[in-house]
Amino acid sequence: MGSSRFANLKFTGWSTVDINYTAVLPEIILSLVGISIMLLTPFVPRERQTHLGYLALAGLVLAFFGVAMGWGQTDLAFFEMIFQDDFGQFCKTFFLFVSTVILLISMNYLEQEKLFQGEFFALLLFATVGMLFMATSADLIMTFVGLEVLSISTYVLAGFKERERKSSEAAWKYFLLGSFSTAFLLYGIAFVYGATGSTKYSKIAEAIQASPDYSLILLVGVGLMLVGFGFKVSLAPFHAWTPDVYEGAPIPIMALLAVASKGAALLALARILYQVLPDLSQQWQTILWPSAVLTMAIGNIAALTQSNIKRMLAYSSIAHAGYLLVGLTAHNSLGTQGILFYLVAYALMTLGALTVVQIVGRREEQYTTIEDYNGLGYRYPFLGIALSVFLISLAGIPATAGFMGKLFVFSAAVQSQMYGLVVIALVTSAIGIYYYLRVIVSMYMGEFKKEEIPITISMPMRIILTLMVLGTLYLGILPGILLNLAEEAASF
Repeated sequence: MGSSRFANLKFTGWSTVDINYTAVLPEIILSLVGISIMLLTPFVPRERQTHLGYLALAGLVLAFFGVAMGWGQTDLAFFEMIFQDDFGQFCKTFFLFVSTVILLISMNYLEQEKLFQGEFFALLLFATVGMLFMATSADLIMTFVGLEVLSISTYVLAGFKERERKSSEAAWKYFLLGSFSTAFLLYGIAFVYGATGSTKYSKIAEAIQASPDYSLILLVGVGLMLVGFGFKVSLAPFHAWTPDVYEGAPIPIMALLAVASKGAALLALARILYQVLPDLSQQWQTILWPSAVLTMAIGNIAALTQSNIKRMLAYSSIAHAGYLLVGLTAHNSLGTQGILFYLVAYALMTLGALTVVQIVGRREEQYTTIEDYNGLGYRYPFLGIALSVFLISLAGIPATAGFMGKLFVFSAAVQSQMYGLVVIALVTSAIGIYYYLRVIVSMYMGEFKKEEIPITISMPMRIILTLMVLGTLYLGILPGILLNLAEEAASF
């Protein structure tokens, strides 16, 4: 897994031929559409600005075609800063899918909350651009730029409901702690550059391979980078910001942070560890192993005591970051394959669950306690069944996508003889079953309270939930197609 991965990639120098705009076509499309939305917003009547979401949707659809044009190619592009490979194309497709779903539920949310601000859609597209750059970056500077584009966009989006104290508080906490973690990452990049003389992935890998005696500066740099990425992925002990920020952020942005932002940081870290730092695997595995244990334990145990479903799902997302870290720590092809599969499964069940939370919460998210779900399964069978499927999948019950995802990442750890880590993962996963089932019990056995505001489910939301439920069950029963795609992408 060392620098041999770069053997087939030809470096052509800083020339116009080297740019290869096809490799960054999705990013160009989304950037242009995002800028267009920003320019159009002042000229669109306020009550119609949510219609700009259709322009954003068109941009995402075009970006999908841009990704398809580059699928199957292996090359370095854009001044040797961008990888064009199956791993990157898989990641791009994943992020575009997640952003499309979030866009669709956001349009419903903005209408519901009477938030007529077109710039929301532009920021969502810019955040997506940041994710795409992170997944395909071949240079630490490009990784940092992608991370900052994503971070700055999400800082603003987290506080989009500026009149609500919780939303403003969430934005400030996320901004301050996020800036702090960015400093760690930047210091780490500086140390790695000082030790190897380059920020390009290939040059760093070659420098490390050429000098088996790793300098202290290099090890410190790698450690600082792990801290920076650990914050973005919500790994313990850098997870404390997650529950407060997720609870205060608008529900679609909670979905963006819990699925897309977390996934972008994890996949960027996976590329760095596997392609750039495979010779330091013993060192970074020593750090990630205990972090995975803490992340799984803290996430699941803390979720047991939560009465607010958004906070419960926030701690749940921390626990799932720990499961993903198990696959990353395994450091084998099955682990990478498992991570990619798990991310898709996690996206389906988390986006689906949060869509239900958004519908049940109604305007101003008034109903977000677990008690508010009492009797939901009888009063609204469609929502009850959908949320039950998502929660059962999050718990890792067989015949669901969540079970298959855990099976693959845990199998990767067994393959690497990390038996202790697998045992801890199984125990913490068993603990997690309780708080997921608690919500289901409330929906079907809790005493139903008289509604002040009835729940309305629009047809687009019904379609989204139906597709999410079918996807969650399909991947749990027939995972083969996605698993094969993940296997191809995992070869980098």
